[in-house]
Amino acid sequence: MRGHGFLIANYVPGSSVIHRTPLWIKFLVVAACGAASFLIVDWAVSLLALVVMCTLFLLSGAGLRRLAGVIWMVTPILAVIGAFQWWQLGGPTAARIVLNVLVCVVAASVLTATTPVQELLDGVVALATPFRRWGADPERFALTIAVMLRSIPFIAGAFSDVRDAARARGLERNPRALVLPVFISTVAYARQTGDALAARGLGEPEDEEATR
Repeated sequence: MRGHGFLIANYVPGSSVIHRTPLWIKFLVVAACGAASFLIVDWAVSLLALVVMCTLFLLSGAGLRRLAGVIWMVTPILAVIGAFQWWQLGGPTAARIVLNVLVCVVAASVLTATTPVQELLDGVVALATPFRRWGADPERFALTIAVMLRSIPFIAGAFSDVRDAARARGLERNPRALVLPVFISTVAYARQTGDALAARGLGEPEDEEATR
């Protein structure tokens, strides 16, 4: 299957100030952007926050084209959300909501574009370790994120491939021709992933205890 873009940017090797920033600070920035999306009530402030995050993304050396790709991937969804909110709550509120979502997407992209995946997962394990006393499994949590990061681009790619094939056969308006092949591909991929994890002894905790 050919490569496809995703909602957040992949890691871009570099030595910028953003790359050298400690991971915990990047995590805090992303968390702050998520919290700010609920607290900001002025679309102009949201726009300023978006400009700041886009500037940080460009300073990382990831490039304007990659930034445009990140924004383009969420444009169809935001167009629908924005239109509905405009109809329900008016233009300023719709603009604020759309801009806040973009702030979160770009902030997450700054994190993933400047942090190797393994370092990111190690950071997730470190953050989740204090919750081990309540039964949390930090390594399993990090594994879940790793599988998610790998699976979502596959599903997006599968949909794009199926859509192109359906368009070539003149079936782009047929929901069955679009949904069914993606569903089958996704289930097959999930089974393959599950088999690969089980082969490495990464099954469910109950299964591990049952085999002891």
